[in-house]
Amino acid sequence: MKAVILAGGYGTRLSEETSIRPKPLVEIGDRPILWHLMKLLAHQGITDFVIPLGYKGFMIKEYFANYWLRESDVTIRLGGAEGGGITVHQPCADDWRVTLVDTGRDTMTGGRLKRIRKYLNERETFLMTYGDGLADIELNRLAEFHQAHGKLATVTAVQPAGRFGALELLEDGEVAGFAEKPRGDGGWVNGGFFLLQPEALDGIEGDDTVFEQEPMRRLTAAGELKAYAHRGFWQPMDTLRDQKLLEAMWANGKAPWKRWSP
Repeated sequence: MKAVILAGGYGTRLSEETSIRPKPLVEIGDRPILWHLMKLLAHQGITDFVIPLGYKGFMIKEYFANYWLRESDVTIRLGGAEGGGITVHQPCADDWRVTLVDTGRDTMTGGRLKRIRKYLNERETFLMTYGDGLADIELNRLAEFHQAHGKLATVTAVQPAGRFGALELLEDGEVAGFAEKPRGDGGWVNGGFFLLQPEALDGIEGDDTVFEQEPMRRLTAAGELKAYAHRGFWQPMDTLRDQKLLEAMWANGKAPWKRWSP
């Protein structure tokens, strides 16, 4: 199965970081959030990635072009009789295939998917997610759910944690209880981690199409969209506050998305 990771947006709510680099390269620890996401997927068997690029996409290309150099022990010969060269002593352990596709600076999510469809297997389910969110999702259960219902699309539904503690009040104003940052308000939101048949992309008109709008409405109306309820950890990185929260989890050794060995 291939994974499509959308990595082309501007990330305007994280402008403290994204003014100089694309949001998927904003770091948690000393690694981009994109790396954390790919490690999460690779640990569960997905190692073939298609990444649609947009804003500062060349930086993501440069990151992967130099990935083996970052991750390996090397000896660099600068010249001499034998000429220059690089010897890799400890090859990179991440056996990934990464296809990086320029899909336009201002292209919307549906348009990016339309542009990368030629890199997909038309007979195979693929995973699609966003390059700025992490979860402790179990992909085998998601896949079982998708295969069982036989529809074109599955979206992972999540309940975000509330930002503030909640008071339980009685009619006379007496406080009956207090919940520290309860999980949402009972509502479910799109958490990414879609499983899609390629036919789910039919009808995407062009670069201005937002996949989460008309294409998903069309799938819903046709009875071709199911939601997989994920009740575990899920955290997007929309703001600097989110980034610091993820950073603290990683630094404290309490990152729920880390399933792989060091």
